Amino acid sequence: MVPRAGAARAEDVHISRSDRAARGFSSLRNLGVLAVLACSVALPAGCAGRLRADDRTRSEAGLGGAAATLLAEAIRVRTVNPPGDELPLAELLVDFAREAGLEAQVVPTPAGKSKVGRAAAWARLAGRGRDRPVVLLSHLDVVPADPGGWAVDPFQGLVAGGYVMGRGALDAKGLAITHLLALTELARRDASLTRDVIFLAVPDEETGGRDGAGFLVRKRRDLIGDAEFLLAEGGGILAADTGSANVWGVAVAEKAPCWTRLTAKGTSGHASTGGLHGPVPRLVSALERVRRLQTEVRVVPDVERMFAALAPLGEPEDRAGLATLGAALETDPAFRRRFLADEARAALVRTTIAITVLRAGTSPNVVPEEARAELDVRLLPGDRCDDFLEGLREVIADPSIRIEPILAFESKSSPADTALFRAIRAVARDIDPGALVVPRVIAGFTDAHYFRELGVVSYGFVPRWLPPSETRGVHGVNERVSVDNLERGVEATIRILEELGR
Repeated sequence: MVPRAGAARAEDVHISRSDRAARGFSSLRNLGVLAVLACSVALPAGCAGRLRADDRTRSEAGLGGAAATLLAEAIRVRTVNPPGDELPLAELLVDFAREAGLEAQVVPTPAGKSKVGRAAAWARLAGRGRDRPVVLLSHLDVVPADPGGWAVDPFQGLVAGGYVMGRGALDAKGLAITHLLALTELARRDASLTRDVIFLAVPDEETGGRDGAGFLVRKRRDLIGDAEFLLAEGGGILAADTGSANVWGVAVAEKAPCWTRLTAKGTSGHASTGGLHGPVPRLVSALERVRRLQTEVRVVPDVERMFAALAPLGEPEDRAGLATLGAALETDPAFRRRFLADEARAALVRTTIAITVLRAGTSPNVVPEEARAELDVRLLPGDRCDDFLEGLREVIADPSIRIEPILAFESKSSPADTALFRAIRAVARDIDPGALVVPRVIAGFTDAHYFRELGVVSYGFVPRWLPPSETRGVHGVNERVSVDNLERGVEATIRILEELGR
């Protein structure tokens, strides 16, 4: 619908639903390749109408509106994992890509235990074939959202006040839309790149990716061919305070998961007889040993290089220590205390262990037969889960506690001396003068690790200018992304691909 005259406000925009609403989303098939402009404070007054693939006069401001509209549609498709149910969203994005003239397909993936439709969305912008392809990787599934803590319905897909709000706005439907709009815009501009650009939005990332990216690298390697590079989530742009440099953090490595289950078994019985040696007390004792465990502080080379690059931005008293992190942590007690007091920094120099799940009885007067706990363990790059579990068994020192991995893989790093890293740095210098481009290590993990294992140089980098307060929405309440960030992200992605594809 066209906004009221003189009232080009996002709050006034209503995105119409099509006959496909019964499937949980509305199609953009009739909205043109770049969709209806979502009017917001970031867009000109009076913006409205449809943009088609042959609209060569469309202003660049339309990218933000098109991205906001498509992202709002994507948020309305509930893909909470578990169970996932990403098939309808994959179909939506593939339809959009095909309307732009791109080769695209819905790629079925295993349903696993979820028994719902699961799929990836794939599209390709063909290049001249001189260089090997680059993959733009994102994911379609999201974590749950309890509406009670939100200011808006997390699945409404509201565009208001210059923001798109809802679960997945940042992680990672917003990234999928940024990638897809970059691809369709390059197609609209008749870009002639030296390499294919492949769009791949996968299911199941939020629960480890085994039925998403993991399945695709095992069974559908043809989708990425002999790809040389991959861009995914994980890094981004930290918007600095006025007068400071923005930091473009390009993730070259990730910590590796070693999710672990502890199980204590015994004999069920009436609680009136005591049960002090039952499964629950034994498990609690084991968990107390885990809680007291102090893991070794160790600086791996990628982390050393990251903090050396960031040293000029540190507090004056910390700059020398950050520049030589490994040595400083060993020889400067005051610096060590300050550094390790910051949990986010400390997580990059040691294995972290979080006790996240407890399961036992269901009645206060019954001693349960079994008690279980699950640990989220994150290892430094290069460490092995088997080695950690061997040490954990020694710490717990109770052979009656079964200790087993739930999810584990090793983490490999990607080199920073590549054409893709240089392309990111060149674009940063051009559009964000003074920005510091830093190869970084992240404490979490993403689907990029599946591709690093294939030898694909994989970076985590999302071109969004976010202050720390905005990043709290990831897996949290009131997740949102600005229309301005969507537009700038699409254009920055285009610029990186153009620089890489010269």
